[in-house]
Amino acid sequence: MTSIEKNFAIILAAGASTRMGTCKASLAWLEGKTLLSYQVEQWLIAGITPIVVLGSHNAHHQDDCPQGSRVVINSFPNQGKTSSILTGLRLLPQDFEVVAISAVDQPRATEVYQKSLKEHSHYTAMITAPSYKGRLGHPLFFSNKLLPYLEKIREETAGLRQVVQEFYSVIQKVEFDTPDVIADLNTPESYKTFLEKQNKN
Repeated sequence: MTSIEKNFAIILAAGASTRMGTCKASLAWLEGKTLLSYQVEQWLIAGITPIVVLGSHNAHHQDDCPQGSRVVINSFPNQGKTSSILTGLRLLPQDFEVVAISAVDQPRATEVYQKSLKEHSHYTAMITAPSYKGRLGHPLFFSNKLLPYLEKIREETAGLRQVVQEFYSVIQKVEFDTPDVIADLNTPESYKTFLEKQNKN
């Protein structure tokens, strides 16, 4: 890990993808890439180091991650999304500045990451989130000042939502003119619809 790496993104890809019916990380996406490899590449283009959290059941997908990314295995993904976030946080250097948290089913163009990070840094915000018509989207960007709060999240106490709720009044919203920033690909139908839309753009 080089000394200039200050901005990181934890990509949560260890889940069982129950509603999708197949591993989301391996789903076909734009430019002949998988959903995982596309998202990792977009983060790298934005100058943000991706930390990909996989489960033991899909650890082979680390081969899909481009050079420059980090991969860590969550051995207990059945303990919920919180366990994957905590697993990813352990790879952060002490002097990091910003960490974004995103799920593998929330692909975004690199411009979303770049603009959100720029606004986050400009306003020295605690939390920054892209938004569409005032509705918070993903990914969320967190200041290093919030690390003690992030490290204390627990699945039984709402996980990451607890931190978001506690600091909701100071979230820096970055408005976009596309609903893409609030999209989640949870089902085969939502995946198909969103992919068709992206292919038309």
